[in-house]
Amino acid sequence: MEAVESLWPGRQPAVGELGGGITNRNYKVEVGGEAFVLRIGGAKTSLLGIDRAVERAAGQRAFEVGVGPEVVSYDAERGWLVCRFVEGRPISLAEMRDPSVVARVATALRSFHSAGAIPGRFDAWAVAQDYREKAVAAGVDLPAEFDGAWEIAERIRAARGEQARVPCHNDLLNANFLDDGEIRIVDWEYAGMGDRFFDLANFSVNHEFSLDDDRRFLAAYFGVAREGDLASVRLMRYMSDFREAMWGVLQSGISDLDFDFNGYAAKHFARMKATAGSDYFRDLLHSV
Repeated sequence: MEAVESLWPGRQPAVGELGGGITNRNYKVEVGGEAFVLRIGGAKTSLLGIDRAVERAAGQRAFEVGVGPEVVSYDAERGWLVCRFVEGRPISLAEMRDPSVVARVATALRSFHSAGAIPGRFDAWAVAQDYREKAVAAGVDLPAEFDGAWEIAERIRAARGEQARVPCHNDLLNANFLDDGEIRIVDWEYAGMGDRFFDLANFSVNHEFSLDDDRRFLAAYFGVAREGDLASVRLMRYMSDFREAMWGVLQSGISDLDFDFNGYAAKHFARMKATAGSDYFRDLLHSV
């Protein structure tokens, strides 16, 4: 493999592919008694709003505050990123609801959100529109759900108003968490300065949190339980799924990976519809 030969010339490391990614190719590289993860960027990932320089900076910041693996090397031209391999275990969806685990995750997220600024900016509404425009340019037929979803998104934007921007991960899928005695978060390619409530909602919806789960999570994060924080997370869960759905729509037209991106988009549009149909969500929109 060109990347391995270039990064570890003459070393003959052991290389194994890591599964789970649907944007990039990831490999475990063992050499000289050390283990690394080599991430090779997928095709046209810049169209997804991924800036590899921002990813590197965010990953380094995460390492500095103790929540991410060490960034070892980075090749901007070829999209190669090498991080130290974390000997940690996955954390199941069920385990993520355990109060002790919730508290540890809240501490990790708060540490990153409180860290120094990183390059890049993340705005869920701008991302959804950007994906829409690029999907149309790639010849993708937009799902019929888009217009109605955008109307609700605009109502959420009006309700939220301008928010303070902090360093955010913006892709808090369950697979991006590891436990090695500390909570570690990996894959920082969508990171940027954004609304912390997008991150909190992204974590919540991807871990299928109930209202009570969210109350415990937010109390652990803020140190106090406030209904306004719960309302913000519940509104932004919709925006998390909107971004995810439009990501799938765009990927269906540009990716060369063997994955059902149309099905992925449909799943997130369906979850948005379920969210918007809940009494709690309807009452929130009505109240604002």
